[in-house]
Amino acid sequence: MQALQSLQNIFKIPELKSRVIYTLALLAVYRVGCHIPTPGIDGARLAALIADLANRGAGNFMGMIDMFSGGALSRVTIFALGIMPYISASIILQLLTVVIPSLGKLAKEGEQGRKKITKYTRYLTVGISIIQSLFIAVGLEQMTFGNNAIVANPGLSFKIITIITLTSGTAFIMWLGEQITERGIGNGISLIIFAGIVARFPAGVVKTIDLVRNQSLSIFMMVFIVALMIAVVGFIIYMERGQRKLPVHYAKRVVGRRVYGGQQTHLPLKVNVSGVIPPIFASSIVLFPMTMGSFIQVQWVQDFSQMLSPGRPLYIVLYSTLIFFFAYFYTAVVFNPVDVADNLKKHGGFIPGIRPGKTTSDYIYRVLNRLTFVGGIYLIGVCLLPELLIRQTSVPFYFGGTSLLIVVGVGLDTVSQIESHLVTRSYDGFLKKGKLRGRRG
Repeated sequence: MQALQSLQNIFKIPELKSRVIYTLALLAVYRVGCHIPTPGIDGARLAALIADLANRGAGNFMGMIDMFSGGALSRVTIFALGIMPYISASIILQLLTVVIPSLGKLAKEGEQGRKKITKYTRYLTVGISIIQSLFIAVGLEQMTFGNNAIVANPGLSFKIITIITLTSGTAFIMWLGEQITERGIGNGISLIIFAGIVARFPAGVVKTIDLVRNQSLSIFMMVFIVALMIAVVGFIIYMERGQRKLPVHYAKRVVGRRVYGGQQTHLPLKVNVSGVIPPIFASSIVLFPMTMGSFIQVQWVQDFSQMLSPGRPLYIVLYSTLIFFFAYFYTAVVFNPVDVADNLKKHGGFIPGIRPGKTTSDYIYRVLNRLTFVGGIYLIGVCLLPELLIRQTSVPFYFGGTSLLIVVGVGLDTVSQIESHLVTRSYDGFLKKGKLRGRRG
């Protein structure tokens, strides 16, 4: 009843109502685009080839590539590249801000600096999309099913049309994501990935039921998988809400006849500050050679892409390392202990037993490092453990930990934003007392 009442409250606030409807409308546009085919491709032959790959054991491999595009890549629609070129461009720009001093200064210039970096990210996204779409066009021309080619009229014109179509599709998705972030509710890019993953869940449920009917999967194993998914979802929620609360005291100050300060509060540090960004960034890097390998019919490329397929040792090592790296990297980008310590000092705040200034920043840095280590291990465990278990049962790949982590994480962030709108206007939120509480770490 509490959730239903909160859902009704959304439509009582005109601004929130318009934001939610706007977000849903743009996500619907995205899903429609995922079914518009790229010109010049025989869709029936391509579908038959994808089915043949699945029957030969490449289903999990193709599923990993296809997960972030919501099925658009396997159908080679206008949104086949998905949002991954934008994410790759964002990774490159964020890494360059650390290496190139001029970009680092831009990142610290506030809104104007962020706008310039966003502009550079868009340009780089287009460049990456052109390169990837060219590889896809060349690969499609080489693909055959039986004695029939997938592309009816290969050549320069097909390559140009494919590059323009796929690059324009990625640019349009990038624009959709930015519009959702600015005028809708939640993070637009994350919600687009969320929509693509959720759209594949019904097909996964149907395929799992078919496996049970065909006796390829036992009832006991299916119950175990469902229980595992529920446990993983619960564990994700538990960890995402986990916090370490550092006590903060404010000294009393006398200004005129008034006394300010003397309050006791806390500085919340999340166990997983980076959220779902590390798995998304890591997947983007791992997916690039896998995507190229699925379209380029060269033996060494095929062998290398197979080594990076889900469940293989190289994939596990590389994916885990990248998740751990981006957990620390993104935490350093979004949270600066020096700035936090300086702000506390300016407002007369201090952590009991810790001297203000550099000693406070060093203390926060140590605590944050320990939390990030725990958060990184948690992300690796969630992303890899269910996937390795489920891989042994031949259940569709999108029941893996990465997809569940993204779906639950993005869902929690979006609900939190809706919650803040409701509470600001004195409405009860989705949870009791109108707020999402963090768990003490």
